[in-house]
Amino acid sequence: MTLIIYLVGWLIFIGGVSWALVAMHVSQHIIMIVAVILLGIAVITGATRARNRDRS
Repeated sequence: MTLIIYLVGWLIFIGGVSWALVAMHVSQHIIMIVAVILLGIAVITGATRARNRDRS
């Protein structure tokens, strides 16, 4: 459940960053690249945090 909450927070953050990039008139493909990179970082950090919490 912690991983889900963590990823939802990241999705809100990614949405905010994407919205800011749209407001700055950045190209759509650049926005998609940034969103995919941020999503990858979210999954990696979320998995490592959830795995470390399960070991305790």
